[in-house]
Amino acid sequence: MNNLPPADPGSQGRIAGMLQWLGSHELPVLLAFCTILASLWGFAELAEEVIEGDTHEFDQALLLSMRNPADLSDPIGPGWVEEIGRDITALGGNAVLTLLTLAVVGYLLLDGKRRMALVLVVATLGALGVSTLLKNTIDRERPDLVPHHTQVYTASFPSGHSMLSASTYLTMGALLARVQRRKRMKAYILLVAIIATLLVGLSRIYLGVHWPTDVLAGWTAGAAWAIGCWLLARWLQRRHEVEDEDSA
Repeated sequence: MNNLPPADPGSQGRIAGMLQWLGSHELPVLLAFCTILASLWGFAELAEEVIEGDTHEFDQALLLSMRNPADLSDPIGPGWVEEIGRDITALGGNAVLTLLTLAVVGYLLLDGKRRMALVLVVATLGALGVSTLLKNTIDRERPDLVPHHTQVYTASFPSGHSMLSASTYLTMGALLARVQRRKRMKAYILLVAIIATLLVGLSRIYLGVHWPTDVLAGWTAGAAWAIGCWLLARWLQRRHEVEDEDSA
């Protein structure tokens, strides 16, 4: 004779709902964690190689490949390309990133997503703090092979423009995509964020203010930070502590 109490329909419903959520969300979360771990491992490897001086030949060859061999003060391409390089590199500067962050925060506030706006502010300020800490800790000298075509004030590794553009643009892209319903809009926002991040990093090498490994390290660290912020926003949305795409 079965003396077990009857199953609670409410408990069964909650378990079924949890299993359904895990089935639909486990793979993206797992991929995100793997990407973060791979990015952090890549950054650590780059930092070790840079400190030991093993990347110098690679850095020098790639940096010089973007210069006129007859005149190392002249980046390859016509003058208007150099001007475009300076314009693009400004997209990773503190002034532009601050204005853009404020603009996106304003958009989120007007759209009724106050907690998501707070997450963005904390993520952006946190990335700036981490970038400054890494620069001061490793304290790598800037390239001295070619004249710089823009002012520099800080250490070289990692590239602050590359890291902050990656962390800011990718975080903004991920958070804005989280509050969009249409998949095409999500893909478009993320694509724009990725392209902007890549262009800023390449412009730093083109202008001669960073070694290529500085930029690679900035990209890896910034990407890890952005994905971490995306996971945080996802978790907070799951707990209903941050607005999702259906809130207004």
